[in-house]
Amino acid sequence: MALRIPAMLLIVSWMGVLHLGEALWLNVPPSKAKCLSEEIKGNVNVLGKYNVISNDPDHSNTIDAKVISPRGNVVYNVKNVTHGQFSFTTTEPGNYLTCFWMDGYNRDVETTVNLDWRKGLAARDWGYVAKIENLEGVELELRKHEELVETIKETMLVLRNRGMEMRILNETTNSRISMFSIMSLGICILVSALQLWHLKRYFRKKLVRLDKSTNLLMQNLQPFQGI
Repeated sequence: MALRIPAMLLIVSWMGVLHLGEALWLNVPPSKAKCLSEEIKGNVNVLGKYNVISNDPDHSNTIDAKVISPRGNVVYNVKNVTHGQFSFTTTEPGNYLTCFWMDGYNRDVETTVNLDWRKGLAARDWGYVAKIENLEGVELELRKHEELVETIKETMLVLRNRGMEMRILNETTNSRISMFSIMSLGICILVSALQLWHLKRYFRKKLVRLDKSTNLLMQNLQPFQGI
């Protein structure tokens, strides 16, 4: 049992790391760009490797690639390539946009691009870290798990902050809806009171006119009462 628990913890921990890296197959149309975006928080390492998949080994289509930050700054930009790699650390949180499109010489046929997208721990060069910090074996694994725990902690803090923001938004929305309901009820009561006042005034005028007409009729009939 003592051996099973660390093994299970190791499996669960590395399941959390695996989602940080993903291999994608993108079909780039001849005349349009193929883009993908991902929301990434600040100070996160990002690594992307891509290559054009071609059925003809002697002739491979070339593409242009560009990575744009949430504020529109160009993080990576190359032209007329068949493969490449970009690596950067995010300086601002938000949606980072990665686009691929055919260059001017290959606009007659669709091409396929394989993209290996990694971020966070999956984007770290652990071989370089082990060399710099003189880490081997278990020490390196412990360092990876330490980084993983920090990543999970930061993610939980982000989720908690988002939950608080959603709760505040819900409370604000509920208060506004309650205020709007009270205002709507007040307006309905006011309109009903105005309608009642208008109807009373209308029938009162009609009653006065009816009384005047009745008196006038009686006066006209008085000469005929003695006949």
